[in-house]
Amino acid sequence: MVLATRRLDLVPLHPAHAEEMALVLADPGLHAFTGGAPPTSRALRARYERLAAGSPDPAVVWANWVLRLRGPGKLVGTVQATLAPALDRAELAWTVGTPWQGQGFAKEAARALADWLTQLPVGVLFAHVHPDHAASAAVAAACGLRPTAYRQDGEVRWESGGGAGSGHGHRPGHGHGHGIG
Repeated sequence: MVLATRRLDLVPLHPAHAEEMALVLADPGLHAFTGGAPPTSRALRARYERLAAGSPDPAVVWANWVLRLRGPGKLVGTVQATLAPALDRAELAWTVGTPWQGQGFAKEAARALADWLTQLPVGVLFAHVHPDHAASAAVAAACGLRPTAYRQDGEVRWESGGGAGSGHGHRPGHGHGHGIG
């Protein structure tokens, strides 16, 4: 399903997006909070093939989109959700390439994703954000999430519903609240 915002089309991720997305993710600085290095197009294609095939866990659904900027048609980032329908929860994640940061694209795309999930309905939305990543914290807040006391791998769990934060739920292996790491 394609989701649309004022400036972006959120297009379902496909392995064919790997070459262009490798360019979007090429800045080593983009990986400062997630660790690692920029992926090659070959590694990204293999990853996208796994993501497109779906979660091996039947209790988990992966939903991934690339962000296509209307007009120029360039890819500028990704958004993703890992849904655990039986738990009524979904984890959000987003990434916007360095040249397109600071223009509100992450907020715009993540809010569209959060709105779509809420309409499904999904009861609890959450994301994990590095405590020093102010831009991702702003995106999480724009999605109606609030920081909790729960930490995982050094990241703060942001959650909808007042932020009590039980700390339970699925932590996906395919993304973080601040990047596609």
